[in-house]
Amino acid sequence: MPLVLATDDDGGPEIFASVQGEGPSAGMPCTFVRLSRCNLACVWCDTAYTWHFEGDDRPHRGGIEFERKANQVTLDEAEVAARITALGQKRLVITGGEPLLQAPALAKLLELLPDVTVEIETNGTTKASATLDIRIDQFNVSPKLAHSGNPAELALLPERLDAYATDPRAWFKFVVAEPSDIDEVLALRDRYRFRRDHVFLMPEGTDSETLRGREKWLAPLCVEHGFRMSDRLHIHLFGDTRGT
Repeated sequence: MPLVLATDDDGGPEIFASVQGEGPSAGMPCTFVRLSRCNLACVWCDTAYTWHFEGDDRPHRGGIEFERKANQVTLDEAEVAARITALGQKRLVITGGEPLLQAPALAKLLELLPDVTVEIETNGTTKASATLDIRIDQFNVSPKLAHSGNPAELALLPERLDAYATDPRAWFKFVVAEPSDIDEVLALRDRYRFRRDHVFLMPEGTDSETLRGREKWLAPLCVEHGFRMSDRLHIHLFGDTRGT
């Protein structure tokens, strides 16, 4: 089963080398692979070209619908592995969309890449198959709060959050837009007993001015509640662009 990837600005697969911009691995050099399709629909999603295709009536604040054919490319696992290897990085970040929707193909891909450290960026609603799970070194789990526009019954699945909460490979990254969002994070922390040092709060925003403005009130909240704060380094370095 081939992989369905998002496209870069030139229409090729979005496979690139950069530094990780968020979470516990921020600043580390990595190869990124961005897959297409998502089972959730965040109104502020900055990669809506992976899911908000023509005919999709799920809301997004940009209101733009993307042509599926121009924003998806299908490659077999060997071709993707070759492109990853050519970039020469020892750490691989698989992102989306929701990458775990393509678990069988990902398992086959990672069999071809035995010597890389693998991060999966997931919304926390899906499960890695056993053959994929053994290849993953780090889960970057981003449960979606109410301001994302996703109903809790779709975005916050107790069975999955219980599993991630007990997995030492899992780190939790909450996108925060307003100070009041912290109440929801605290309730989830208490319900699932997330380890505080594995919880990051990250400001929502796709430009430096917005991120810096929100970090001014977010930092004191992190200090107060013992959470870690994540910036979005790639936004400051490259802006809201593909392939960065």
